[in-house]
Amino acid sequence: MTETHRADFWFDPLCPWAWMTSRWMGEVENVRDIEVSWHVMSLAVLNDDPDDGEAGGRWGPVRVVNAARELHGPEVVKPLYDALGTRIHPGGRGGEPGAVIDEALAEVGLPAELARFATSDEHDDALRASHQRAIDLVGTGVGTPVVAVDGVAFFGPVVTPAPRGEAAGRLWDGAVLVAGTPGFYELKRSRTSGPVFD
Repeated sequence: MTETHRADFWFDPLCPWAWMTSRWMGEVENVRDIEVSWHVMSLAVLNDDPDDGEAGGRWGPVRVVNAARELHGPEVVKPLYDALGTRIHPGGRGGEPGAVIDEALAEVGLPAELARFATSDEHDDALRASHQRAIDLVGTGVGTPVVAVDGVAFFGPVVTPAPRGEAAGRLWDGAVLVAGTPGFYELKRSRTSGPVFD
């Protein structure tokens, strides 16, 4: 019997590369014995951006996901991320955060009043703590997403389009292998295309 491994995935709902990697993780769950827990991190925290704009600007979507987790439990994080991300990324609606947040909350059956947290710092301590857990595992100088499995954490992979089926599994095997190699730090090449949403 194969042991099921636990993986942790940190994301900011606004990051298109985290979205691509999250689609890959969904494929990996289908072809490898892993169970993924989903957590928030924040580009606004990472870049020390002030709270800005209507619906919280860069803070809005991640604050809403964080508040939903705080008030309704961790099981709502992935469905809410999916609902937000589908609208923001393949849907191309990143410029209308208020409407996107309202629709996503309705889609997953969460209370509409959670939208108010887009412009509230009420749960920012918990958001910053979740973000810091990712950074503590992977180190500084990285962004979102962060993946951790069996005591090994890494940024990325940054990939487009998201591999499917066994190709997703092979990328997972390779990422875990290189990240788990003592002294291994980086493997990188220039991006020649943006995210390909399908």
